[in-house]
Amino acid sequence: MPEVETKSLPENAYEPLKPGESYPPIVAADLRLPELTTRSVGWGIFLCIIFTVAAAYSGLKVGQVMESAIPISILAIGLARLYRRRSSLLENVIITGIGGVAGPVVAGAVFTLPALYILKLDPHPVQTIFICLAGGCLGVLFLIPLRRYFVRDMHGQLPYPEATAIAEVLVTGEKGGSQAKLLLQATAIAGVYDLFVTTFQVWKEFIDFRFVPVFRTLSERARMAFSFDAIGFILGLGYVMGLRSSMILCAGGVLSNFVLVPLIWFIGSHFDSAVYPATIPISSMTAVQIYRSYVRFVGVGAIATAGIFGIVKSLRIVASSFGIALRVFRKKETATAVRTDRDIPMMSIFLGVVIGAIGVAMLLGTLPVSWSVVGIGLVLTLVFSFFFTSVAANAIATTARNPVSGMTMLTIIISCAVLLKFGLSSTTGMFFVMAIAAMVCTALSVSGQTITDLKTGYWLGSTPSAQEKVKFLGVIAAAVAVGFTIVMLARTFQFGEALPGDLRPVLASPQASIMKALVEGFMSHQPIAYLLFGAGAMVALIMEMLGQPSLIFALGMYLPLELNTPALVGGFLSHYLNKRSEKTGGEHGRTIRERGVIIASGLMAGGALGGVLGAALRLIPGYREDLIKTPFYSNDAVSQVVSALLFVGLCLYVWFGSVRPEVVEEK
Repeated sequence: MPEVETKSLPENAYEPLKPGESYPPIVAADLRLPELTTRSVGWGIFLCIIFTVAAAYSGLKVGQVMESAIPISILAIGLARLYRRRSSLLENVIITGIGGVAGPVVAGAVFTLPALYILKLDPHPVQTIFICLAGGCLGVLFLIPLRRYFVRDMHGQLPYPEATAIAEVLVTGEKGGSQAKLLLQATAIAGVYDLFVTTFQVWKEFIDFRFVPVFRTLSERARMAFSFDAIGFILGLGYVMGLRSSMILCAGGVLSNFVLVPLIWFIGSHFDSAVYPATIPISSMTAVQIYRSYVRFVGVGAIATAGIFGIVKSLRIVASSFGIALRVFRKKETATAVRTDRDIPMMSIFLGVVIGAIGVAMLLGTLPVSWSVVGIGLVLTLVFSFFFTSVAANAIATTARNPVSGMTMLTIIISCAVLLKFGLSSTTGMFFVMAIAAMVCTALSVSGQTITDLKTGYWLGSTPSAQEKVKFLGVIAAAVAVGFTIVMLARTFQFGEALPGDLRPVLASPQASIMKALVEGFMSHQPIAYLLFGAGAMVALIMEMLGQPSLIFALGMYLPLELNTPALVGGFLSHYLNKRSEKTGGEHGRTIRERGVIIASGLMAGGALGGVLGAALRLIPGYREDLIKTPFYSNDAVSQVVSALLFVGLCLYVWFGSVRPEVVEEK
């Protein structure tokens, strides 16, 4: 196998090319390195399935889908050491490309499909899998013709933050090996920790300090209830978010739980009758009930409005992206013999879109609707997927943030408005619209990750057609995995909020709950708490006027406080470790930053996998939470103190695991 120098990317990797200059990838076009091998495809599919399961749990838990591409790129480097022949750079790109599909397919699924379970319209597992499969494939197919523009023609003009990180990890392969070990260690620690605390009665998962008189008094007399979910997963999430984002997220929770809930209690505590939309008097409500009956709707209004602001801000990009897409599809691209600039043939793309359209029509046709409605639904799916694909690619290339929520909400609003004109409503209309939204959401999510993967391959010298082909394998694996995971979790957990008489634990499913509120309001003709939604809209407007990210704040308003507070701890850890890194400087300072991110990613991956494993155990006949029970579990004071101390132990692990000098391994 030819030797390739992989110390660093070329000097012009991140700069616009001068007239007549071309970018030389690390693996030259005339070199033939192992790329599409049993090893790369097999490991890519395996890691895609594992991270899909973990990401599905995280998305349903806190509304944030864990990043998979960067941890998988690190694991790919570590896996190369298992073989006598080290995996080539191009094989590692394939592993990362297939595995990286996990996050976007999960986002498309968990941001939308749990809404059907909340509405008691439980989809068949085959429907769930096909919706994800169709959306993911459309996202890849519509993105391929845009590759040359976004990847080659705009070289150096778009920053590609995520692709940069992945490329740097793959290039610095030897350091990646030690990082992979650290990632696996953190994953194992968080996996065991979160499995025991969420599945058995070893110590309390939630800390509320109500055994302390002052906290109990505030909760009972003012409905000001503090809560803290002491698990590793959210600690890692807060670390990756950083201090600013985690503070804004937690600030939203503070407004909801320490301002709005006590305010509603103060005003309504003397009322003897229920005030819509609640069904019991405010005087009889706990802090949690006030939050769920009133404040939650304010949060929904804030999130929906923040999504609309995101759309308005990106109108210029949307317009330019539409033009790009139309120009590229009208222009006949000539075939190229250069390996590093070879795409899947245009005719294959066209046939793929036709087959996908037939599949979408067949899926929508299984519902009790007329063929004219099926045709309208098909057109909406293809049009939104086509145009939003270019929007997603542009957004990812520019800011590494995909406007998934805003675009999906826009899809729901327009689809409802159009389909209501054709007489579609009630539960059938809800299912129909959510199926369209799920396919569109998956398409734009997958297209964003695909453009990241193709840019990484462009820098390193991969074959675009090979990357594009394996994307479909990743979509298939992720669609099947997320379909079965959602079904399993739906049997074990409640999505959205707890229902009377249902003792199953709850997964907040915040994004899906928002989508459910939107589609239900349009399709069921039920009364809508417009005043509460409007109050949330004003909160989002205030945040925009202050120049702050309204979507993060709004999500903090909607999420339960116990999910926001540990994220803030992670944000502080990230802040102080980064300051320590700057003070240390040099190679060791850079290592501190890298190790902190790796450990945090491991906490997220392990915590999510532990939660999913716990859900699987609950399906086993004879399972009981008290199968493992400590003597002090039922004593709130002792159990919560133990939980707090162990959480502090996790924080110390993150700190000292990051600052300790890295041991240099022998090759």
